[in-house]
Amino acid sequence: MTSAATPAAAAVSMSCLRVVASSFCCLSSSRLPKFAEPHLLSLPSSVASRALVVPSASMQYDKELAAATKAVSLAASLCQKSQKELLRSDVHSKLDRTPVTVADYGSQAIVSIVLERELSAEPLSLVAEEDSGDLRKDSGEDTLHRITKLVNETIENDGSYGASLLSPEDVCRAIDSGKSEGGSFGRHWVLDPIDGTKGFLRGDQYAVALALLDDGKVALGVLACPNLPLASIAGNVTQENVVGCLFYAKVGSGTFMQSLDGSSPVKVHVSDIGNSEDASLFESYEEAHSMQDLTSSIARKLGVKAPPVRIDSQVKYGALSRGDGAIYLRFPHKGYREKIWDHAAGCIVVTEAGGVVTNAAGQPLDFSKGRYLDLDTGIIATNQKLMPSLLKAVRESLEERSSSL
Repeated sequence: MTSAATPAAAAVSMSCLRVVASSFCCLSSSRLPKFAEPHLLSLPSSVASRALVVPSASMQYDKELAAATKAVSLAASLCQKSQKELLRSDVHSKLDRTPVTVADYGSQAIVSIVLERELSAEPLSLVAEEDSGDLRKDSGEDTLHRITKLVNETIENDGSYGASLLSPEDVCRAIDSGKSEGGSFGRHWVLDPIDGTKGFLRGDQYAVALALLDDGKVALGVLACPNLPLASIAGNVTQENVVGCLFYAKVGSGTFMQSLDGSSPVKVHVSDIGNSEDASLFESYEEAHSMQDLTSSIARKLGVKAPPVRIDSQVKYGALSRGDGAIYLRFPHKGYREKIWDHAAGCIVVTEAGGVVTNAAGQPLDFSKGRYLDLDTGIIATNQKLMPSLLKAVRESLEERSSSL
């Protein structure tokens, strides 16, 4: 009887396995993240060896993450060199009067070129801030030649792509690849070539921020923060002199940080502070970028004792992801429209580090609507423990502000 039952039991077992496997495949494609491990080439061997056993589906986007980290690292190198050699003549004004430097254009060109060469099998759709319109004018000729020289030097120093030089027209075409409108279908790279241009011009904090959207969802993000110390800036005191951080994150894989010069990456996590009185918060350096009176009201309601840490750009997201502070508040003045490149990379860096990033009403940010974010008033980011009390303080402060107008 036992021998007769064994084949039947085996058949039932095999049938169950097929059902389970089928269910898992369906779940993987519709409900689970499609990627689960960090970029293997940048990880310690002990972590990489463990990652080899995961299903192949979870390895998706590894090639894209490798290309993104290379592109952003080279762009950061270009920006560092440009900042050192910055001439007053390198600063121009766009129609909205915000400063643009040689580094903005050069950074965008580098990222475009690297993505196209590393991911040549698929067309590049890039949503980015700059275009070459001003550079193609007679008045922009000298600037374009400086940009071209800087781009060629950066690529030559890297040594990955041979010795062929790019022409000014090649550089213009690379910059103009950033004209995509994005959207809710397909893959779109989202780039801010220098987030925090005013900080860059001051010699202060700025970031090169690159993210990949897949069907409107942020799949991965990379932040280069050339002037951010590798050690914590909590309390505005650093313990070491190493400066220059690279943060990268992929959905389901966590967030990692390493130095821009290529140190071993470490996994980072947001602060686990649960008492808002012990929290510190980040806000924009420039008063014109955020309603600082509103953030002060929110901080008072939370009982925050420490003064706000004011930093330019998405560097705030990077610092938040590793626990340098516990809260980030951004409330632009009326009429300002947030661009997706100002938040896409930073958002996934924080969320993969265990944090939460939402609009002022507590809803997730929607990057699927094109080049702009449709927001409810502002953006808030913190850890899971503080989010309920933060949302309450935000709601009460907004109500008070509305009633006083």
